[in-house]
Formats: sequence, structure tokens, C-alpha cells
Amino acid sequence: MNKMKYKGYFARIEFDDEDRIFVGHLAGIQDIVGFHGSTVDELEQAFHEAVDNYIAISEETGRPAQKPCSGKLLLRVPPEVHAAVMVAAEVNGKSINQWATDILSHAAQS
Repeated sequence: MNKMKYKGYFARIEFDDEDRIFVGHLAGIQDIVGFHGSTVDELEQAFHEAVDNYIAISEETGRPAQKPCSGKLLLRVPPEVHAAVMVAAEVNGKSINQWATDILSHAAQS
């Protein structure tokens, strides 16, 4: 996966083969924040500058910078899935939240 992280913000990275540059956009927020660089070092510097500028502009305008995630995840699943999750969590000696966090963390790392 092509991603970068800085100050809690993640960026999705792509390569533009026509312009021969790396292009990134902040992921997980509705505001559009992009940056680019010709090398990995330039890209990383541009990413840091984009995040810092986004936060600064948000403070200057009084509009809070969006955060990628709150830590709350609400899911709607069929009752049979909910029951299976409850049993799996209990068998593993965990709450549903602890069990789901472990499973989702593992899946996101893959």
C-alpha cells in the first residue's frame, strides 16, 4: 500500500507517469489537500508542508481542521453475524470492542 503518515494524517500516494511525479492527497477527510514531488524526499517534505499549512489555514479561518478518524466505528451487521462475533469474543476472553479491534487491526495490516 502506498501511504504516508504525519501528525495523525494519512496520504494516499500515486505516481503520475505522464508528468513523472509522485502525487499525494490527504485521505480520510472531506477537504481536498494535495501535494506532489519528483523524489520521495520531495514528496515527504511536500506532505509535511501540506499538513502544516492545512492546520495553519484552519486555525486562521476559525474552521477546525478535519481529523481523519474519531475512534468510533458503528457497524450494522446481520443478527447471526453479531451473535457469532459475540461468541468469538467471549471464547477469547475479550469484549466485542477488544476482539473487533484486534481483528480489524490485523486485517488492516495485511
